[in-house]
Amino acid sequence: MNLDLTWRLLRGGGRKSLLGTWLTLGAVIVSTALLLFAVAANFAFAARGERGAWRNPVPVEEGPFKEGAVAVEAARFDFVGDQAITVVDLAALKAGAPAPPGMPRFPAPGEVWLSPALAELAERLPADQLAGRYPHPKGVLGDEALVHPGELVAVVGHEPDDPELTAARSDDWILGKGPARVASLAGTPSEDSEAYRALTLVASVLMVVPLLVFGGAAARLTVARRDQRLATLRLVGATPGQVVRMTVAEAVIVALAGALLGAAGYAAAAPLLARIPIAGGTWFVSDLFPHPLILAGVLVAVPLLVGLSAVVGLRRVVVSPLGVARRETPPAMRFVRVVALLAVLAVFPMLSRGSSVGIVAVAVGLAFLCLNVTGPWVVGLIGRVTARTARAPARLLAGRRLVDDPRAAWRTVSGVALTGFVAGFLGLLSPGVFADDEAPAQLRVSAPAAQAPEIAGQARDRLRAAGVTAEVKVTGESSDKVVVAALGSGADTATIDRARTALAGLVPGRTPTTADDDQRFGIQILADVRVGTIVVLSVSFLVAIASSGITAASSVLDRRQTYGLLRLAGTPLEVLDRARRAETLIPLTVMGGGAILVGVFCATPFMIGGMSTVGVITLAGCVVVGFAGVIGAGALSRPLLRSVTADPAPRPD
Repeated sequence: MNLDLTWRLLRGGGRKSLLGTWLTLGAVIVSTALLLFAVAANFAFAARGERGAWRNPVPVEEGPFKEGAVAVEAARFDFVGDQAITVVDLAALKAGAPAPPGMPRFPAPGEVWLSPALAELAERLPADQLAGRYPHPKGVLGDEALVHPGELVAVVGHEPDDPELTAARSDDWILGKGPARVASLAGTPSEDSEAYRALTLVASVLMVVPLLVFGGAAARLTVARRDQRLATLRLVGATPGQVVRMTVAEAVIVALAGALLGAAGYAAAAPLLARIPIAGGTWFVSDLFPHPLILAGVLVAVPLLVGLSAVVGLRRVVVSPLGVARRETPPAMRFVRVVALLAVLAVFPMLSRGSSVGIVAVAVGLAFLCLNVTGPWVVGLIGRVTARTARAPARLLAGRRLVDDPRAAWRTVSGVALTGFVAGFLGLLSPGVFADDEAPAQLRVSAPAAQAPEIAGQARDRLRAAGVTAEVKVTGESSDKVVVAALGSGADTATIDRARTALAGLVPGRTPTTADDDQRFGIQILADVRVGTIVVLSVSFLVAIASSGITAASSVLDRRQTYGLLRLAGTPLEVLDRARRAETLIPLTVMGGGAILVGVFCATPFMIGGMSTVGVITLAGCVVVGFAGVIGAGALSRPLLRSVTADPAPRPD
């Protein structure tokens, strides 16, 4: 009976009533698709870390009651052009050593296995630039061995006593991991993998909280008209339980349909999202699909959130249906909302040191939520100030509207305001770039002090045989000397790669590197942070603009009877439209600017150095895009305003 009555009431409201339902459906579709993206990003980085863990060996602790070592493993980085190559050196200590991921068996001594991208690159480039370092590859690695599809990886088999696996290596993570006797090739996720997962967790919070707020607001679209309808039913005898069941039925059915369509939309967009380059490459599409249990959880959580939000908004209908029917202004909200935000902000300076990423993510989420809770109170205050200082009818109407329903006004601008928090937080942390001093190209390789002169002579001979002109010298005063091959300022990328190939294996376990190679991973992280910032802000602005457009249209539908009465009283349509813009732009200016300042304040404890130019440009761009998006989204609902006031005669809903 409740479902049948709910459907009859929806249809009885006409096309515009169903339009409100379609708006709710659209809001749920957008929020579900983006929520799946934010959640899946964490699982995607976890999958990357697990696939790359086998290259980060865990030394075995051998003893009479412990498992013995089965292999020796070491990892290092090589370079070609502007790309890094991960080189894994392996040697079996006993028969039956487990096969590395992506390989049918353990590599025999002297065998070389290349990733598909590296094999293709070796075929495309001249042999003296790359293929000479990895001659006669035995096979191609499978996807299980790769962090991302285009990764450059080489696996080289050795004897256990080969110098590559016995020579001391640097502990610098940029150069690689020293030889380790291992009981298995399971390994552990690398430090950079864990760093990316931590950054992704914070980024997810910055995306998920506005999405949850948007999803909850979706249940409150066209809430005024629905409250009037339900209040009338309460006055004619409907029980509170019937009202709640009807509301839940309407909200959950629409939300479930939206969640399913949003999941389908995300699945369709996954191949495009997989092209976003992060941490050196794009993604396997399978990484971007969350586990079925996670997907099921999202599909259940979204309708429950929408249903719960709808039920929470029924308190006035259940307790005071007569007040709703008479359109009485609800009581003002309490200042305790602001106190909650101030309490959370007071904690942030203590998070600059000694706090885990999880605690930081929770604190950022709490700041988000408190900002959302404080928003309606501030909007109500803005409305009272606007109404008292109004000198024109449009501003007076806008101020009275903000006072009458600050929650609805906040829903219109909350998306952009919360995005302002994201922009302020990320803008302050947006990194700059490494200085490029354009120094002459030099290849450097460390060598034991006693052998440095002999190694320098071998380097000269190798470079001369490869046709590379270079000045070789020995520098350094520590136990390890550095053999430097100065290639001159005119050396291009091809010349540098020929020199790398000529010097490959010159010092076992050591890779000749340039100054750019030593900075390459730092540059990569900064570039990834910038890409991540763009992705997070893009998602946030998509949510904000969609929220503004949907809630603006919904607000017109909610107040169509009020607009009709004002038109009957002689109010020009242009005045109504100006009032509608004012009630959006005035709180947006105050709350958007305040949210940006809150975001900047929250980012201050984690800032290293001063704000970069990139951060200033990011903030300025966010302000421009945010205001332009809200104005554009509001303009789209102007034809709807004209439509609902075309026949201003009052009619039952």
